[in-house]
Amino acid sequence: MLDLRQLRYFVAVAEEEHVGRAAERLHISQSPLSRQIAQLEKNLGLTLFERSQQRIRLTSDGRVFLTEATALLRHAARLENLGRRLGRGEEGGLCVGYVGDAMHTGLLPKALRSLNEERPGIHVALYDMTAHEQFEGLRQRSLDIALVPEAPPEDDPDLRSTLLLEDPLLLAVPGTHPLADAAEVRPEDLDGQPWIAVEDGQDHVWRDDFVAACAAAGFTPDIRFEAPEPLTAVGLVASGLGMAFVQRSMLPGRTAGITVRELPWFQRSVRLWATWHQIDLRPVVASFRTTVLATGTEEPDDDWSVVN
Repeated sequence: MLDLRQLRYFVAVAEEEHVGRAAERLHISQSPLSRQIAQLEKNLGLTLFERSQQRIRLTSDGRVFLTEATALLRHAARLENLGRRLGRGEEGGLCVGYVGDAMHTGLLPKALRSLNEERPGIHVALYDMTAHEQFEGLRQRSLDIALVPEAPPEDDPDLRSTLLLEDPLLLAVPGTHPLADAAEVRPEDLDGQPWIAVEDGQDHVWRDDFVAACAAAGFTPDIRFEAPEPLTAVGLVASGLGMAFVQRSMLPGRTAGITVRELPWFQRSVRLWATWHQIDLRPVVASFRTTVLATGTEEPDDDWSVVN
């Protein structure tokens, strides 16, 4: 049986790469800390650290073990918090993973507002994480629900998901650009135009994917700026620095200085899935999942115009 105290000691040493600094952080002396790490390695039959006179470093096995140990300690802390809340007669909190689009589209804020109205005072912890990190969080039970840009594999034995929304990408053009008043926008009209690309924040191949999608549509963008999220891209377009594809939900109320064009020949969307573990341990988790799914089916407010 793993000793959580030893795991905490191990994580501290791994992060500090120095027994002395780790001991200060843990408020213990170096000798017992070293003994606990040695005992952990003996119990596991595994060498976790490479030791030298100057520093201590993780082995390749140690790096793998660190990832799992960190997840286990995070879940243990959440479990302790849950137990204390249940002991006080509360339902326990919720741990929700999300990506930026869950906030940008308004879906997560709406769902949280509904939850607050139904269960005022409930504690909710929000974690901005990649899809992979959220899937692992669900498996480790450190997350209750995940809002991700991709679904887990269909044959995943633990996770279930459903598509919440498909947010169409529209062309945002500076209001002073000649294409703003053009009767029609064709692929060749966009070839070589200054462009603001929006990062998806999930991997390092997003730019290649974006350029490939544009090439498949018949044009090559001249990427001048890379925006970390859609709101920044909208601001750059309004400043006349280029054009961008931005999801529909980002544009109502933010169209000053830009013209929005709908391109029938460019049919792409930003997608968002809700994902959860197949076993719901608490009623509040199932209830919030129902709220999220209901929020995803709501129609967006289209009180603004798009040029076709």
